[in-house]
Amino acid sequence: MIATDSLADWLGARTDAQLVKLLQLRPDLAVPLPASMSVLAVRAQQRASVLRAADDLDTLEFAIIEALTVNEDARTIGTELTPLTKTTLQAQFTGRVTKTALTAALTRLLDRALVWQTGDALHLAPSAAEALPWPLGATTALPDALTEPEVNTALAQASPPERALLDKLATTGPRGRTRDAAPGTPADRPVQRLLAARLLHWIDAETVELPVTVGQVLRGDPVTDPHALAPPKPTLTKNPPAEVNAVGAGEVGELLRDCADLLDALGKLPAPALRAGGLGVREQRRLAKSTGIDEQRAGLLLELLAAAKLIEKGLPEPPPELDTTDDFWAPTPAADAWQDAPPATRWVLLAQAWLDLDRMPWMIGLRDAADKPIAALSAELRIPHAVRDRHAILGLLGEYPSGTALTATDIGKLLAWRMPRRRRHFRLDAVTATLAEAAALGLLGRGALDSAARALLHGAATSVADAEAEMAAALPEPVDHVLVQADLTVIAPGPLVPELQGKIALVADVESAGAATVYRVGDASVRRALDAGLTAAELHALFATHSRTPVPQSLTYLIDDVARRHGQLRAGMAQSFLRSDDPALLAQVLAAPVAETLALRAIAPTVAIALAPLSELLEQLRAAGFAPAGEDSAGAIVDLRPRGSRIAVRPLARKPYRPNPPSEEQLALLVTELRAGERAAGARTGQSVRADGTRTGTAATLALLQLAARVGRPVNIGYVDAQGVASQRVVEPLRVGNGQLDAVDPVTGTTRHFTLHRIASVALLD
Repeated sequence: MIATDSLADWLGARTDAQLVKLLQLRPDLAVPLPASMSVLAVRAQQRASVLRAADDLDTLEFAIIEALTVNEDARTIGTELTPLTKTTLQAQFTGRVTKTALTAALTRLLDRALVWQTGDALHLAPSAAEALPWPLGATTALPDALTEPEVNTALAQASPPERALLDKLATTGPRGRTRDAAPGTPADRPVQRLLAARLLHWIDAETVELPVTVGQVLRGDPVTDPHALAPPKPTLTKNPPAEVNAVGAGEVGELLRDCADLLDALGKLPAPALRAGGLGVREQRRLAKSTGIDEQRAGLLLELLAAAKLIEKGLPEPPPELDTTDDFWAPTPAADAWQDAPPATRWVLLAQAWLDLDRMPWMIGLRDAADKPIAALSAELRIPHAVRDRHAILGLLGEYPSGTALTATDIGKLLAWRMPRRRRHFRLDAVTATLAEAAALGLLGRGALDSAARALLHGAATSVADAEAEMAAALPEPVDHVLVQADLTVIAPGPLVPELQGKIALVADVESAGAATVYRVGDASVRRALDAGLTAAELHALFATHSRTPVPQSLTYLIDDVARRHGQLRAGMAQSFLRSDDPALLAQVLAAPVAETLALRAIAPTVAIALAPLSELLEQLRAAGFAPAGEDSAGAIVDLRPRGSRIAVRPLARKPYRPNPPSEEQLALLVTELRAGERAAGARTGQSVRADGTRTGTAATLALLQLAARVGRPVNIGYVDAQGVASQRVVEPLRVGNGQLDAVDPVTGTTRHFTLHRIASVALLD
């Protein structure tokens, strides 16, 4: 209780602004409202709260905690040591850290109430030592550890039994008990060999300890020396901001194109979902192959599309012919609107979805606990700290000037120094993969944040709009022309305007994509354009109008040749019908095996009917080598291409309740309430009554309040608010009536109103 009373006194002496900052840094202390400083002090020393607050401490702050712990431990066992002060702490760390940095670190600990003062003496929260991310003494004792290169050299020489022992300590805890640590143990024993190689430290005859650096190397953590109290200095690479923006914009073009291809592929053939909800490796491989996208990249894009609600799991409409499952991954109706939106708008939706994604797509394909590959869109990819880690990595880049890039190794070491309790989240593979994902989304160029990413990470109310505007400025202007080559390729020197893009995509297939997209025109692509309702004359006009190079004769001949053969067979509904101006051609169809499959029957030399639906009739005839075209009731060619499957968006699952952090104004009001409760707890009382719900008790409460109002004496009331939270308040009654007490709060000077039936007790103050 002595420590609690001391802390309560210190908290009571803090300013309102300092208490508000404490509650901002440790919001768990404010819920429910503490009745007094003593209650706040008890909460501030609770183990769970202390460990939670310590998660954000850096290496220097932990060094201060360790120094205070060592000092208090020595005093506990009777050593004649005085409590540490700021001055003695500075003397202890002389040469290792500047006074300015040490003062700032100590202030941050005081702000969190992990350290407090009585006079000049510094005191430590009881459980703070448990938060140390390394063995006690790692920052205060003289360094006697191998460097990272020396550790790697020594590990390469360790035998399998020795390596197994080290791996065990690295994963379970740095200290181990063994009889082989005793003096006189044969030198060829694994423990003795490791002690000789300085891969283990000797503690006593039965205890050894794994050095911090060795454990970091074995686990793949960023290697930082706890004895180094200044943050590591990274190697900075400077790039022109304009170049960074251009590279990021180039990646955005690839991103949007690949996402559109995946949506089209899933629309044509929805992917069956696994029983557990993810997407199987075979289906992911099929999608990657059909779209020409790298398999790992396809997994990332599928996660993005799902996070942005552009694809969903369920039964699409129309339903696929597969009957193996009722759950498929397919586009949602929102995908159509997304594809019609401007490029910057499409990008910002995907980028924001990734930043808020509580999953790690880069883990797709890794092995789970059962040694099975982790599937895309599966529950195993959900990592609670994914969003926080992602923002930490990109936020670190954002601290440097525009165009500045850092290596993944330096980022990991810096973040490990800043947050040593979370150092395992910033292993080299995790940081590298996160940076690769950010680059794939166009947030990075040459390893540096581009302007759009900086705007998106700013956290302001206009961040999304600002990021969209920055990306729109960085993306190349759409062009309205192409370059047609003699080899039937069509080069788009940049992103095409939407109308031209749609027509070129109909008449040509993408051969290679990049800053300039290369298309190829062939029989199948021209037929596709004709199937969509374009005429040969319109195709000739398309290239004549939009090509900056002369249209080669080979393209003109190709269009005319395909158009001459296209549409000679006309299909309609009977279930469906087939007609041709060429009786010999129709006879050829009727003589083919496909006629029996479709149940075709001639009803005139130029007309046949079929029992098959129109879509099946066209598909089967094309598969047999004929080139039919669909027509409407007026005889015009119509576009009968399938629209693609769609899944209705499910209502968002109810998320766990996560209250928004209180504003500074709300916390200031809370501190005012806390001050009032503290005043009430320390007030001396005279006559008092307690309401018990009876008519007599209520009358006594009313009479005492009326007396206090008449004579102008303050009272201490016990009050239960609408949420059922009880508190004590010292107030000065003004009037009592109509079921309400009007009283002045002496802390704020404002008049407050209390419902009488919620007043549990009243006591006159002396």
